[in-house]
Amino acid sequence: SERARVFGGPFPREAAFDQLAELIGHWALRGFGRWMVADRTTDAPLGVVGLYHPEGWPEPEVAWSVFETAEGRGIAHEAALAARAHAYGTLGWTTAVSLIKPGNTRSAALAERLGARIEGRHAHPAHGLMDVWRHPSPEAP
Repeated sequence: SERARVFGGPFPREAAFDQLAELIGHWALRGFGRWMVADRTTDAPLGVVGLYHPEGWPEPEVAWSVFETAEGRGIAHEAALAARAHAYGTLGWTTAVSLIKPGNTRSAALAERLGARIEGRHAHPAHGLMDVWRHPSPEAP
């Protein structure tokens, strides 16, 4: 959809397939990845949330993308908290970031609600400048 414009979309079917393959392959290559978030009642897809660390990323990330039908329902917040808890509690991470394009006010507001703070910027060769939001450590209250 047009919401994918921030990352180069909307995508034709072949490019969307490549992204789906990347989601699955990340698990095999890194041992962690992102999950499809689905509606509890209808099983309709609502977004993709989880842990992400592709080549070229500065460090492991708590990442979220919700579909338009899921926005404003607290789904990304709940799923991102669960993903971060998994990173810290199960995988033993001691820190995590979220990379957010400047101007993506909804994602920045979510990062802030999660307790993350802007730490700097990362210049990615394909995605351009992204704000680096540092999440609170596992020990933080």
